[in-house]
Amino acid sequence: MITLLDYGAGNVRSVRNAIKKLGYSVKDVKNPADILNAERLIFPGVGSYGSVMDRLQRDGLIEPLIERIKSNKPVLGICVALQALFEGSEESPGVAGLSILKGQIKRFSETSLSVPQIGWNGVNIHKQSAMFAGYKGEKLYFVHSYRATLEDSDQDWLLTTSNYGEEFVSGVQKGNITAFQFHPEKSGKAGLTILENYLKSDANNAITVSESTISESPQETKMAKRVIACLDVRTNDNGDLVVTKGDQYDVRDKGEVRNLGKPVELARRYYEEGADEITFLNITGFRDFPMEDQPMLEVLQRTSEKVFVPLTIGGGIREFTDSNGKEYSSLDVAAEYFRSGADKISIGSDACYTAEEYLQTQKKTGKSSIEQISYVYGAQAVVISVDPRRVYVKTPEDTDHNTIKTIIPGPEGEMYCWYQCTVRGGREGRDLDAVQLASSCEALGAGEILLNCIDKDGTNSGFDFELINHVRSAVSIPVIASSGAGSAAHFVDVFNETDAEAALAAGIFHRREVPIAEVKQALKQNGVEIR
Repeated sequence: MITLLDYGAGNVRSVRNAIKKLGYSVKDVKNPADILNAERLIFPGVGSYGSVMDRLQRDGLIEPLIERIKSNKPVLGICVALQALFEGSEESPGVAGLSILKGQIKRFSETSLSVPQIGWNGVNIHKQSAMFAGYKGEKLYFVHSYRATLEDSDQDWLLTTSNYGEEFVSGVQKGNITAFQFHPEKSGKAGLTILENYLKSDANNAITVSESTISESPQETKMAKRVIACLDVRTNDNGDLVVTKGDQYDVRDKGEVRNLGKPVELARRYYEEGADEITFLNITGFRDFPMEDQPMLEVLQRTSEKVFVPLTIGGGIREFTDSNGKEYSSLDVAAEYFRSGADKISIGSDACYTAEEYLQTQKKTGKSSIEQISYVYGAQAVVISVDPRRVYVKTPEDTDHNTIKTIIPGPEGEMYCWYQCTVRGGREGRDLDAVQLASSCEALGAGEILLNCIDKDGTNSGFDFELINHVRSAVSIPVIASSGAGSAAHFVDVFNETDAEAALAAGIFHRREVPIAEVKQALKQNGVEIR
């Protein structure tokens, strides 16, 4: 029996599902005594440092957790749970950690790299540990803005390190206490192997040391470029939930909604084919349904039972009142998605309205969906979906917006353009450009940009490099390139011609025109780091 410290924040469902998939039963911590009495405890830290420690304090769990660790009873910590072992964090000044290890958690300082670190990285193993029995050196999934370094006096805890502009601690272990910065439950088969090693510790609760690969001459670990499969999900005219794909956002063909498959089945297929992440874009929104009846919740719940890479959900993340008159905040909606299996939330139209307000006042209110979700779940949990189209001008002086000089002339030979943001599925343009939107949302706490392009959508002509470089140069958070992929070569090109951290496609994967394995092979052959 595995005991899960689920304190009510973030996507703990994936940890629960991974444990069940490996053949073990799970029960939740109900009271402080359960922490001390658990045979094996898993502490999945999800959210910002301050929110995690606040919740532990609120529930009276800090003292029993410290007592358990000092008693050397088996504990596995994940992500922020590793950081919680230290004295505090720059993320939440003044908030005390568990103080098992000395020192403060600090933000990544390399300015040339995007923060948060989101994606697949390697680890260097510094001592033998049963946790890495059977591990073959695969990359593992990280998502964080802050990192740990070990003080000299705590070197006996050091298990693994990784590199992201600097060396940081990615794993610690002493006796039966282990914690990882990466997410084993989101690291595919390699992560499940590591998790299983913890679950199958012997009956005396001692994690027996076995052979594992120690990095005798540690190499600098490298982040992989991510290949993301996207599923546009909506109801068709018969009321069925289907995956569809549009041409410049038109999802109908001969009057009927294109039906390219069932979302759960397609997501599992993409996971098995090697997709690094799965994104669901709920283009219907289901805004009039009570949350407990939202079809997308079931899609996430079922998908997370079989798919052990990150899941992003977008569409309908906003305040709304259901048909029974019950009101929900955007944080309520996001929380329900996280609890159903989502790792990240994508915000579209609402982000435009929020950015417009921010640009007018230059003030943070703390009330926007971006700010609220970022505070509770961390910046890495908030993705901004940008849907821009080109607007051509003869000179930069013809507009107040951020322009580029383009190699693709306009209809009247114009050599300049700006990228107008749109809402309502591309049907309504706003007086807001892509750079304004992206930079404003970063300031408000967003952690990633999903950069679509209406002009390229469904064309299979390749990504819009000019747009990607335009936005990427204006923000310090990761950018996902989207819209226009038609071949494996297009993925090679986007990573060679831009600094995008990830690239996303939909239709070519749905229709099996370009398998994910073909994309990965092309990237590898052209020297692009992959998982």
